[in-house]
Amino acid sequence: MIPRYSRQDMVDIWSPESKFRIWFEIEAHACDALAELGVIPQDAAKTIWEKGGSATFDIDRIDEIERETKHDVIAFLTHLAEIVGPDARFVHQGMTSSDVLDTCFNVQLVKATDLLLEDMDKLLEAIKRRAYEHKDTVTIGRSHGIHAEPVTFGLKMAQAYAEFDRCKARLQNAREEIATGAISGAVGTFANIDPRVEEHVAKALGLQAEPVSTQVIPRDRHAMYFATLGVIASSIERLATEIRHLQRTEVLEAEEFFSKGQKGSSAMPHKRNPVLTENLTGLARLVRMSTVPAMENVALWHERDISHSSVERMIGPDTTVTLDFALARLTGVIDKLVVYPERMMGNMDRLGGLVHSQRILLALTQAGSSREDAYRLVQRNAMKVWDSYQVAGSASVDFLTELLNDEDVRNYLSEEEIRDRFDLGYHTKNVDVIFERVFGES
Repeated sequence: MIPRYSRQDMVDIWSPESKFRIWFEIEAHACDALAELGVIPQDAAKTIWEKGGSATFDIDRIDEIERETKHDVIAFLTHLAEIVGPDARFVHQGMTSSDVLDTCFNVQLVKATDLLLEDMDKLLEAIKRRAYEHKDTVTIGRSHGIHAEPVTFGLKMAQAYAEFDRCKARLQNAREEIATGAISGAVGTFANIDPRVEEHVAKALGLQAEPVSTQVIPRDRHAMYFATLGVIASSIERLATEIRHLQRTEVLEAEEFFSKGQKGSSAMPHKRNPVLTENLTGLARLVRMSTVPAMENVALWHERDISHSSVERMIGPDTTVTLDFALARLTGVIDKLVVYPERMMGNMDRLGGLVHSQRILLALTQAGSSREDAYRLVQRNAMKVWDSYQVAGSASVDFLTELLNDEDVRNYLSEEEIRDRFDLGYHTKNVDVIFERVFGES
């Protein structure tokens, strides 16, 4: 994590203060359950909450103890004993370090996911607003980067909305997948701690008890979780890449908002670069970087090893903090995106009507031509227009005129029938149907 790509609410979840507070709550809730079961005195559980609950844990002191013990959980428990006093001997009864570490990690991931879901809602709201704003703004659709047939800019936004709506559903599932806790003791057998303690602690922390935890919570859960974050990052990159292409000088159908006083280049004062979406492309790569290590963490030795530990200490905070920042940044980009409908229409017109080639092809086949002959007739006229575009950068030959002057085409189609196939509204007639599918509104 670096401050440049971090937002404070997410950073706070992963702070040492937050971590040690969760560690304490795990231990204290366990003490409550142990007291209820008669394993430890009720007064001891009460004292642990009273003294530990009001304490400010000394991070430097815990680090000092860890330098000697070489064990982070023992360092914390030692410091807690300094705060609580003699009743601290009842803390961590029958538990193992993984009970604290794994349960805490999942609590942090759940808290992080709740922030990410809030981010997702804000992004969806921004995309939806822009989709309806440009529902009927005609632009050219592209395949392989080449002009294909007309769409609307609103449809581009609707597609993005549907994609991120799926991402939100996946993230909700990932939250449920990761929201488990384990207080099962060494090798997960509950030999030294009652399973009811685990149930109590999990419920108190808003988790489910892990059905079988060996000595650790199974890491297939975490693999799925981080894979989900990776998919969300890829969706961010897809939309960011679309905007980057649309902002290219030769296209310039949309661009990132350029604020007063903003500078695009240290050398060239004329530049207005897509820096935010380029940044998002890079951040997406960082988020996806966690997916393979998370999957490799699944294969631990026997009931437990700690090969996953160093990985998770990094990818937990780094990935969630980065994705939180990226979602917020993308929301800002969409919210302020500058759209140029006139430029969109101008770009489409540069190819002299070629965007209607399929309609002519279909009309010819419906009029009796074989598909092979129809394709040949349309293509030979289209290539005249295409060749003129390659020379001048804008078609000097008109597709409609060429078709009207082609006797072979006219053997099948009248002038009126040809002209009728050049109606842009034909391509957008089902936009409302698609919007209703996406947004569920008429």
